[in-house]
Order: sequence, then structure tokens, then C-alpha cells
Amino acid sequence: MKQIRTIQISGLRWYIAVLLFLSTVICYIDRLTISILAPVIKVDLSLTNVEYAAITTWFLISYSIFQSVFGGIYDKFGTRKVFSFAIVIWSLAAMLHAVARGFSGFAFYRFALGIGEAGNWPGSIKTIAEWFPAKQRAFGLSIVNAGAALGSVVAPPLIVWLQLSYGWKTAFIATGALGFIWLVLWLLIYRKPSEHVWLTQKERDFIQDDKSEIIVNKNITQKRTWKELLKLKQVWGIILARFFGDPIWWLYLIWLPSYLYDVRGFSIKDIGTFAWLPFLASGIGSLTGGWLSGFLIGKGKSVNFSRKFAIILPTFFMVFGIGAIYSPTAIGALLMMSLVLFGFQFWVNNVQTLASDYFSISEVGRVTGMAQTGAGLGAITFTMLIGWIVDHFSYSPVLVIGGILGPMATVFILVLGGKIRRI
Repeated sequence: MKQIRTIQISGLRWYIAVLLFLSTVICYIDRLTISILAPVIKVDLSLTNVEYAAITTWFLISYSIFQSVFGGIYDKFGTRKVFSFAIVIWSLAAMLHAVARGFSGFAFYRFALGIGEAGNWPGSIKTIAEWFPAKQRAFGLSIVNAGAALGSVVAPPLIVWLQLSYGWKTAFIATGALGFIWLVLWLLIYRKPSEHVWLTQKERDFIQDDKSEIIVNKNITQKRTWKELLKLKQVWGIILARFFGDPIWWLYLIWLPSYLYDVRGFSIKDIGTFAWLPFLASGIGSLTGGWLSGFLIGKGKSVNFSRKFAIILPTFFMVFGIGAIYSPTAIGALLMMSLVLFGFQFWVNNVQTLASDYFSISEVGRVTGMAQTGAGLGAITFTMLIGWIVDHFSYSPVLVIGGILGPMATVFILVLGGKIRRI
């Protein structure tokens, strides 16, 4: 799609961020459809919790592997083409869930969905790194991360309404089709800054004139190999932080509806009414975390101090899931879980920014992809463990483990990351 050259849009980078926000909203609606419908699907297909965990794990396997694959592809072919390819794959896969007839069918289409959705985060983070200077990247990413929250807020009532009105097959078709609407907007609007005819010269100069302290040498053009990147402790700090931190998010994303149904006695209608509350809190956490580090940098604090402060502070919120075990009411448990997800999105928004803080634009896609793969592997390990623990014991040990993972993840960043600056 060709762009109209006479158009000049002030603040175009924010429109790009909104596009990424919308793709993430759709990504999470598609991802959550099976989680919201799990109580119905498990009964219809006579699935155990371990079998349900296995279905979701097939998604996580492909999602984890292809994060790194997409990271390299984005660095080589650019965001416009690759993002388009990714959303076509995941939208088709989401719709095809409607023809699944059992465990194998769901597992296959979850695997395909994971391949496509693996392109969302490496593409989003690389795009933000291209379009935003360092002092605004965390807030730019917070807008994208807020899409995860809004998608998770919108999904329960939307999917439950579709299921109650038209059946679960229609729910998969309707939610999967949303990606094709987004694709039209993406092809119409998106170009990289150097090629965008709608970008004003003032904004182009602002994007390029990055005076942050982390840019210690603007003439750095060397592009390290995968092997060279994997020798850097900063890369491993990010990977291990995501490996231990991201299972917290997946715990609630995959298992919250089942927990409310099995432990708190919620009906499917109750899930649609209340299950979005922790994800609303996560959106607030995402925007707050992105704003805070940028605010501190704007006030003259170093990038090193600002990012670390915005990573350490929310770590304390992520232990509140343990309190949900002892809450006498479901609303109290949801409040505790809301604090966890507020803290997680606050935290991960700044952790995701680290790839562009440490590395050049030509390396951000690969480092991000490796970090996302680490996140996926952690989610796979923990998700299968949850299924076994719940079938043999209860949700209580799961919530305890989830409360410990956040502090562990932050320690890896502080120990291995060192001072946050361009390497």
C-alpha cells in the first residue's frame, strides 16, 4: 500500500506505538480464548489438568523457539514485512481452532498460533527502539504492554458472550478474524523512520538525536554474531530474568479462569464478569512503570539508576500472590492477584527495554528474541509443573512458587547486568 506524500503527521511515533498496542490487544484476545473457555472445553473433551497444560504447552514450545527465529528475521528483513507475515499466521491458526475435534487438534493449532504470535514482541520491541529515543522507550513499550492488559481485560466478557450466544467455535473464528483488520492498518501506515513520508523533519531529528548517556559512541557499526552475543553476561542476565519472571504472568494468564472455577466456585458467567480485574491492574502497572523510568531520566537521573529503580520497586508487589491462598473471599484473592500483575507489568516493561539500552539497533531483534525464548522456556517448565501439582495437590504450592520467582528474576538482572549502558 502506497502512502500519500502530502500528509505530515506530528507525533507520528505515538501512532506507531498505538498500532503495536492494538496488535498486542488482538494477540492476547486470541491467546486467551482457550483459557477463558477452558472450563467448558475440559468438560466437553474430558481433559485432565495435565492434558490441558499439555495443550497450552504446545503453544509455548513454538512460541519460545520462534521468538529467537523471528528476532533474527526482523534484524535481516525489517519489521513491516515480517510483522505482516506473523499476524497472518497467528490469525489463521486462531480461527482454525474452531475445527479441532480433540486433544490432537487443539495441540496442533496451539502450536501454529505460537509460531505466529512469536513475532509480536521481537517486532514490537525493535520497532519501539527504531522510533523512540532512549528516554522515551520504556514509556513507548508501556503502551505496547498495556495492550496485553487491555486484551486480557476485554477477552473474558467478549469470549464468554460469544460462547454463551453462539458457541465456542464461533468465539475462535470471531477473535481470530481481528488480526486481518489490523493488517490493513499496518500496511497502510507503517514504514521505518528513514523511509516514512508522513514523518516531520522535527520529529525525525528528535528520534535520531538521542543524547542519552547510554549512547557512548554513535559510530559503533559492528554487528556481533549470535555466538558473540551469547558470551555476554548482560545477555544472560536478561534471558534468565525472563526465564524466572515470565512464568508469573503465564500462571495467571493460563490458570486464573480454572482457579476461579475450581477453587472459588465461579460459573463461566462469573469468570466473564470478574476475571479481567487483575489484568486491568497489569495495564496500570505497565503504564506506571514505563512513565517512571522515563520521568527519572528526564529529571537528570542516569539510565542505570532509573531502569534499576523501576525494576526493583515492583518486585515487592510480585510476592502478594501468596496472600491469595489465605484470603477468605474470592474478591480478596483477586485483589492480591491484581497486585501481582500490577507489579509484573511494571517490572517487565523496564526489563524489555534493557535490550535497546545495552545493544545497538542491529542487535536488538536477536537479543530480544533470545530473551523471549528464555521467557517461553520458563513458562513451559512452570505450566507443566502447575498441571501436575494441581492434579496431585492444589493451587496453593503453585501460588507460593509464583511469589518466589519475581525476586529471583530481579537478582539475575542486578548480578549479571552490571551498569546499564551501551556495550
